[in-house]
Amino acid sequence: MSVLAPPPVPHGESAERAHAKETVWRLGALAFGHPIPSFQEALQTGAFHAAFDEAWSALTGRRWPREMPSESFAALESGYIAAFEHGPGGKRLASLLAGEHEEMLGGLARPAYMLNVAAFYRHFGLKQATEDEGRVDEPDHVACLLEFMAVLAHLEAQAIAVGKSPDPLRRAQRDFLSRYVAPLLALIGTSIQRPLDPVLDPTIARLIRDLHGLAELQIAELEARVGPYRRPDGPRQTPARDEAINQNLWG
Repeated sequence: MSVLAPPPVPHGESAERAHAKETVWRLGALAFGHPIPSFQEALQTGAFHAAFDEAWSALTGRRWPREMPSESFAALESGYIAAFEHGPGGKRLASLLAGEHEEMLGGLARPAYMLNVAAFYRHFGLKQATEDEGRVDEPDHVACLLEFMAVLAHLEAQAIAVGKSPDPLRRAQRDFLSRYVAPLLALIGTSIQRPLDPVLDPTIARLIRDLHGLAELQIAELEARVGPYRRPDGPRQTPARDEAINQNLWG
């Protein structure tokens, strides 16, 4: 896993920095979807790296290293399938669906877990996409989780731009990163450390490591701003009135 030294927590958060977060999460979502030829082209031309590096640098103060792209779209797709769908002997290395990891369920049945994920989306007026050949997106797929983070960052930027408090949106980001994004990326990263043939595209492999590191840094920064994350099954230390307010999600 990449080691990122935590930057100083800034006193103010600009709309531009929120837009940088939006770009990082949205490009991450693109990379974790099933590969398409235009993504391979963006890797080969450097367009993906250029866009990601600009946003990454704005958030971390560091350049994002560029990896060698897969030699062809066939190589990109075969590596993705072997890692995340049907690997050697029909066994993939890691599922990109949070609900397929026992560690993510926290003792819940998967349907109940999925309802909790959907509650985040529903609170912000989001619906599952059905335009892709009639298929409904899996709401717990890592690409959907990252796309939702991009939406929250976009809404944060809008709030800052019009002078509204972004704290409810920051609490939502803190909770979603803590509960879903960071632990899922950690599990995926641990699983793909094993040798794989065909090889997973190096850019995707780096994104797993670096986005997990960024998620952890974002959690620390957000907790410094809006308070610590409280696990849903954790001890209750606030009055009943405060609990009722917190159950109303993020404002």
